[in-house]
Amino acid sequence: MRAMRRSLIVLTALALATSAAIAAAPDNDVEIEYLLQTVGSSSCVFIRNGTQHSAVDAESHLRMKYGKARRHINNADEFIIKLASESSWTGKPYTLDCPEEQQQPTETWLFQRLGEYRAAN
Repeated sequence: MRAMRRSLIVLTALALATSAAIAAAPDNDVEIEYLLQTVGSSSCVFIRNGTQHSAVDAESHLRMKYGKARRHINNADEFIIKLASESSWTGKPYTLDCPEEQQQPTETWLFQRLGEYRAAN
């Protein structure tokens, strides 16, 4: 009887801890969706493997990569590092050429936007 009671207490504590961790975790899909939409609505030119693409095409490409690898991505930071920074075929970094900004790695641009988003929320 005592062992059963202890097990019940331990299971209850684990359930409460898990619920608290889930409630405290940021909504990663919301952050990733924000990043995707921010790329797509920007006036930047996306440069992938030496070829220029529109912001809408960039969003579409990154959305496709995320759709295929979603189960391996745990948060927005991993999305940027693992999927949105470089070509998985050539290893060449993606860059963004935006008006009023210097051309920069997509990784840098996305981390700036993610930081702004997190600060605002």
